[in-house]
Amino acid sequence: MIKIFQQIVEGLSYVFIQRAIVAGSFMALGCAFLGVFLVLRRFSLIGDGLAHVSFATVAIALLLNAHPMIISLILVGLVSLLILKLNEKAKVYGDTVIGLISSLGIAIGVIIASSFGGFNIDLFSYLFGNILLVSRLEVIITIFISLLVILIVVLFYHDLFAITFDEDYARVSGIKVGMVNKILILLTSLIVVLGIKIVGTMLVSSMIILPAISALQIMPSFRGTILIAGLLGVISVVIGILLSYILNFPSGATIVLINFFIFIILFLFGRLNIIKIKSL
Repeated sequence: MIKIFQQIVEGLSYVFIQRAIVAGSFMALGCAFLGVFLVLRRFSLIGDGLAHVSFATVAIALLLNAHPMIISLILVGLVSLLILKLNEKAKVYGDTVIGLISSLGIAIGVIIASSFGGFNIDLFSYLFGNILLVSRLEVIITIFISLLVILIVVLFYHDLFAITFDEDYARVSGIKVGMVNKILILLTSLIVVLGIKIVGTMLVSSMIILPAISALQIMPSFRGTILIAGLLGVISVVIGILLSYILNFPSGATIVLINFFIFIILFLFGRLNIIKIKSL
């Protein structure tokens, strides 16, 4: 136990660990503030679809010798609006559109990787991410975008709450449903792009889904669920990073596994009424 404590203290003394914890924690908060809305609207797989699209955008950025995060922020945002438009206008269900765009994104990324050599290793490293390699610039970008996401969710909280539970009633009530949906999906695209560096394109959707469904097991109030989801997300990031450092495990996968274990524990405790928070 003393040795583990010493390893934790040693790990926290490194700048790359500090950067990873800060970036991961802010991203976890951003994911939580969106994840609850997406899960309750049965639209949580949008994160998975946009993550696959980001694989193609990273390939394009590497091909153009540009910064992957900046290029992905722009292109993934545009694709997210396309998904929303197809869902509304083309009479195609959301999961079908997500599957279509997702497979297209992976196909484009693979074609670029196989046709243009020289960056295959860099490209495929984004599949599973490496939060321990985040730069100072990426930490700053992550903090800024995560705070922006949280601020916008707070400002549009009542509108987002309304369309989550009854979109038709929200529309009749005068809420601009189309605009609010665009805000939600654009914010999701921002968080997804942040996540590809931290946990990778293959795992980023879990950061959106798992803390949200974990919080729903024990928290009956909507606002409280968002706050608990944020707390669980931060806890999983901190524990996951330190555990990956001690055991030499991949950091992104370790964070996801911690998230999953938290869900299993809260699911069992929730069913047994061992943990049940009445209000927050």
